[in-house]
Amino acid sequence: MAASRRTNSSACGSLVKLTPPHRLYGLGVILLVALTICSRDFGRRGEPSFFIPLAFAGVAYLLAIRELFSTPEFPKRVIFFGLALSAFWHVQFLRMPPGLDDDIHRYVWDGRVQRLGYNPYLVVPSDPALASLHTSGTRSLNNPEVPSPYPAGAQLFFRVITSIHESTFAMKVAFVLCDFAIVFVLLDFLRRTRQAEHWVLAFAWNPLLAIEVAGSGHVDILGVLLLLVSAAARVRRWRTIAAISFALAVAVKFLPIVLLPLYWKRVRIRDAALAGTVFLLLYVPFLNQGRIPIGSLGTYVQRFRFNDPVFATLERVAAPQLLAGLAVLVGFLSAIWMRRKSAEDSLDAFAWPMAASLFCAPVVYPWYLLWLLPFLRSISTVPLLVWTLSIIPTYYVWHLRIVGRQWLVPDWIMLLEYGSVAVVAVIVALRRFGRPVALPFPADRVE
Repeated sequence: MAASRRTNSSACGSLVKLTPPHRLYGLGVILLVALTICSRDFGRRGEPSFFIPLAFAGVAYLLAIRELFSTPEFPKRVIFFGLALSAFWHVQFLRMPPGLDDDIHRYVWDGRVQRLGYNPYLVVPSDPALASLHTSGTRSLNNPEVPSPYPAGAQLFFRVITSIHESTFAMKVAFVLCDFAIVFVLLDFLRRTRQAEHWVLAFAWNPLLAIEVAGSGHVDILGVLLLLVSAAARVRRWRTIAAISFALAVAVKFLPIVLLPLYWKRVRIRDAALAGTVFLLLYVPFLNQGRIPIGSLGTYVQRFRFNDPVFATLERVAAPQLLAGLAVLVGFLSAIWMRRKSAEDSLDAFAWPMAASLFCAPVVYPWYLLWLLPFLRSISTVPLLVWTLSIIPTYYVWHLRIVGRQWLVPDWIMLLEYGSVAVVAVIVALRRFGRPVALPFPADRVE
């Protein structure tokens, strides 16, 4: 009897002690269930039915990141399974219509008016003279009193997609394809730099990706793809492609401009000149009396605010334009620092300058952090990884707007968001300086 009990106990113990692949399988299934439930309530962002499954997804994602850190390498079948799960929940979000005033409606409008012969940097959607240009999908676009703020690369992308099919669904499909392309480029980068391929799941499984790409549909993912292509081209020593891809990424959104110091003397002068020429040529279709238009970019800096504790504090003593310049400067200085301290093929060097600039920006929407996702794979970037989750409570503002409250992130949410990042950053810093501080990630791996 005693021997039988020992045998049974051993069998039970072996069942409880799952292997890392099995634990990752289980966490992937939890993510699948949680995000599928979340997608069904996508139209109710900010409400408990949206937040509760998203909270489970966030916890499962962090536990999965722990597994990625603690296991040197997972079998390819585990990676394939994980990517298949990610594709499935992306499809669930893709099926859901975007919010009535999500940015994607502006994308469709910008593409539509270009095809009708108008300049999106000059036309104002709320202009009564343009009422006949609207469709049922563009009448609800946000901030209709200002022209478009998006750079020329994004504008031409909008035109191409609306030429194929003019709908928010077509635009979302294009963004999801960019998402999938990032997976392949990231896998190639990991192989080239001899890093574990399972780190592609840190990108593919992040809940923010499904919400803001397959759900809302944000053009940022196009810029992220181009920036990652640039980083991968640098590793292959394809300097011309690296320079042009970087210019195209900046032409989608201006955020990665702060990474310029990472390219200094790492691309040839002729490559930089070619990239600059390509960037300027993108604006040729939009020239207004020989001038490069900026649309509502100035209004954006002057008036738009969201989730901006640093900018809001400094704005009491300085002009918004000066503070916007300061945000860019902080990003530049961070890039210079990362260039000195990081290897040329380190992706950390891409993440921190953009994060530093965003931290000082007047607007920090959740989808802005999409720019960081492919570049988060070491202990030193764990605070930024936590930020991609701690920013999720800001969706509560969407609910506040529906019930007639002010479009303003409550102080307690910003304290939770940035406080979480600060605490993790302090812990990581103490670990790096040799102090025995507990961290839920078992290996101190720094690129």
